Amino acid sequence: MKKIEAIIRKTKFEEVKEALLRADIEWFSYFDCRGEGKMRQARIYRGVAYDTSSIERMMLNIVVRDKNVEKTVTAIQQAAQTGEIGDGRIFILPVDDTVRIRTGERGDIALYNAEQEK
Repeated sequence: MKKIEAIIRKTKFEEVKEALLRADIEWFSYFDCRGEGKMRQARIYRGVAYDTSSIERMMLNIVVRDKNVEKTVTAIQQAAQTGEIGDGRIFILPVDDTVRIRTGERGDIALYNAEQEK
């Protein structure tokens, strides 16, 4: 199993979500996050320039079976890519184990319902 953490532009979130659903990745968590990077934004409000070096992004957390890693990464990359600085990053980390709280199932079977595998 792998955990995929993706940091993407907020403006691309809906496209990435749809791409993940098309790739049969139906469960993931996401939240707003902020970060520092090479991309710098300057905004002018009522004639005053504000330094907005803290960049707003979305972070997605997805745990998938090994066989679904590449299609998940491809879906995120293709949907989130603009070709400009600030498109984000995808991190792939190993997951040793998982436990479904309701049933006590362990391992990658705990990620999905057994009925879906038939």
